[in-house]
Amino acid sequence: MAQSNIKFHLLVMLATTLVAGSFLASANLAGLVNPFSLTLLRFTGAVSLLLPFILVTKKWRNKVLRTLPRSMVISLFYSVFFIFQFEALKITTTLNTGTLYTLVPFITAMLCVLVFKDKIKVKQLMIYLLGALGTCWVIFGGDLSRLVDFSLNSGDLLFIAGCFSMCCYSISMKRLYRGDELIVMVFSTLLGGCIWTGLALWLSGLPLEWHLIQGESVFYMAYLVVGATLMTVYLYQKTTVALGPTRVMAYIYMNPAVVALLSLLVNGQSISLQVIPGILLSASATLLLQRQANANKT
Repeated sequence: MAQSNIKFHLLVMLATTLVAGSFLASANLAGLVNPFSLTLLRFTGAVSLLLPFILVTKKWRNKVLRTLPRSMVISLFYSVFFIFQFEALKITTTLNTGTLYTLVPFITAMLCVLVFKDKIKVKQLMIYLLGALGTCWVIFGGDLSRLVDFSLNSGDLLFIAGCFSMCCYSISMKRLYRGDELIVMVFSTLLGGCIWTGLALWLSGLPLEWHLIQGESVFYMAYLVVGATLMTVYLYQKTTVALGPTRVMAYIYMNPAVVALLSLLVNGQSISLQVIPGILLSASATLLLQRQANANKT
């Protein structure tokens, strides 16, 4: 990769780490409060943290209304993903959602073919399949019987729809970016998320119930607000504009390695020898996709 792009790849890795942790946090919150309310709280918390910086800086404050119409489109897809994730985790497992999330890079690449006229070659398609194989290996612990028993339920189908929305989020960021101040775009996207989820909550007639988030749940929500929302929106918008959605989404295949490392550092869970080949396969898919993207530019 080009020297000037190294920092952007490192930022994507940071975002990947934050997202990996968000699956664990979301699983602990799913079912506690309805998904519209949880997602609204997630966005409201992030907006509240950014609001003082926007208000005291005139050039940023004056650009919010100009940016908001485009950000409303971006935030719609972003909001739908999180709502579907919370709802799906009430029905299905983090195991299944973690598996299905690896569809995102392939779907993103297909959408880039339609929207940006990108080309996808047979070699690139094989790399996507390699990444999916590696991720499944890790998720199922190298146990073929667990893979054979895998089946889709209504929660899985809901999460697949959410994955498609995440792909559209990435595509829309690239399409609608107009050289905006990044902090303004991030704030407008999060504000748009508040509007969409607030509207969804109002139309559904469901209660807010934020008071039910207590004890450890407060920590999980704080992580989602700061780490998995505020920081990842900034990182993904910054890197998608610089690298393109296909290259950014390719890092999703690093999730198994990141999850394994987080489990070791945070929970003291050892990394099983059976999953190491899958981790290497998934990591290889990310590296190969980056090399393929570089080759296509030359």
